[in-house]
Amino acid sequence: METLGFLMDGFAVALTPYNLMFALFGAFVGTLIGCLPGLGPANGVAILIPLAFTLGLPPETAMILLTAVYAGAMYGGRISSILLNIPGDEPAMMTCLDGYPMAQKGRAADALAVSAIASFAGGLIGTIGLIMLAPVLAKFALTFGPAEYFALFLLAFATLGGITGKNPMKTVVAATLGIMISTVGIDISTGTQRYTFGVLELYEGIDFILAIVGLFAISELLFFVESRMGRGRDKMNVGKLTLTMKELVMTIPTQLRGGVLGFISGVLPGAGASLGSFISYTLEKQVVGKKGKFGEGDIRGVVAPEAGNNGASSGALVPMLTLGVPGSGTTAVLLAMLISLNITPGPLMFTQNADIVWGVIAALLIGNVLLLVLNIPLVGFFVKLLSVPPMYLLPIVTMVAFVGIYSISHSTFDLYFMVAFGVAGYFLRKLDIPLVPIILGLLLGPEMEKNLGHALVLSDGDWSVLWASPLAMGLWIVASLGLILPYLIGPLLRRRMNAAMKESPVSD
Repeated sequence: METLGFLMDGFAVALTPYNLMFALFGAFVGTLIGCLPGLGPANGVAILIPLAFTLGLPPETAMILLTAVYAGAMYGGRISSILLNIPGDEPAMMTCLDGYPMAQKGRAADALAVSAIASFAGGLIGTIGLIMLAPVLAKFALTFGPAEYFALFLLAFATLGGITGKNPMKTVVAATLGIMISTVGIDISTGTQRYTFGVLELYEGIDFILAIVGLFAISELLFFVESRMGRGRDKMNVGKLTLTMKELVMTIPTQLRGGVLGFISGVLPGAGASLGSFISYTLEKQVVGKKGKFGEGDIRGVVAPEAGNNGASSGALVPMLTLGVPGSGTTAVLLAMLISLNITPGPLMFTQNADIVWGVIAALLIGNVLLLVLNIPLVGFFVKLLSVPPMYLLPIVTMVAFVGIYSISHSTFDLYFMVAFGVAGYFLRKLDIPLVPIILGLLLGPEMEKNLGHALVLSDGDWSVLWASPLAMGLWIVASLGLILPYLIGPLLRRRMNAAMKESPVSD
């Protein structure tokens, strides 16, 4: 009953006309971003962060806007997967297997409609799971001390590569680079300058908002210029909606299974939506067996991954809100936004900033409804966006990034720094070094250092305090497994995903 009361308070925050307007705007823009191949939710949220500062939004409104963008981008990723056989982002990859064959058979409208419904179901199941699990986990996290938090941060870095990570060693390198960047500035405990090189602007450290917009948005723009500059794609023919009630009813169990599996994978730090969509599709294929025609346009092959990845997007918010540890790349960006608003994510957030937490959760529920209402009638509009030449889209994205960053500090140095991060991000991506671990190192590095120092002060320099408690030892064990398992399970899982893609009769 207590949780229900908090949720009602959250609805009171989310349903104000002002916040509702930004939730609608975020859902719309998020879908636009999601349907453009390659951008994805992390880039979408990173691009919109400067806009939130430019408009001077209050914390709850800013978080509602960015969360709506996150949810909308997860919805939008399916559009290019179904129509072009090009995933909007990695979690939408499995949707290509049956979505594109449905489009080839003239059922593009049906595939888009049923995927929107599945996304709604997955998002709804994930949000309900968030409502039930987050308060319980937050209360448990109150028992953490400095040693436990240090071990928790290690766990976050250890699992960041995820089970589907391409190269765990490169993930470790990226996380180390992020932690190194986080040490720039003046040490708050000793007052010593670290890696400032006499540059006054570096005394306060490197603003992670600059790093995020540069690494994600600017580097993506450079990739966009390199690979997609030119004319837009041909206009797609969606066709008429012929989806029957029988087909919809048949997909209900698929939606439930996919949403639950997706939520569970989202809660696991580092696993995220990619794993959620894959295991949802794989399980559904096993459940249906020979009765299905997976890979040839089976409607359940569209429903399962979409329910899975949208359930995971809500699940990834659980560790971020309760422990201050992001469950995915996008929630790492959201974590940066919270910190920049002087809000400390973690168990105390549920008491000190309850209006923001429950306002965001309520906005997720409202946003899923808005997205369902938007995505079915406006599919034609989103499809037309795919035919717009990038030469018209790029200046808008660039303008939002530059104006937004300049409005925060009114410093041209910050603009140069943002571009430098963008160029660095471009070359890092060329080397297949992931960017999310860098952001996570930059965000969690200072807290990790502070908790390490605090634990050693309390123990008079005895390092064994870091694993003395059963909880800390358990976190160390899980972190160790998180480093080892990607080497054992990752290659096998990637082979199965590639095999599933190759088995599809239609290839790009």
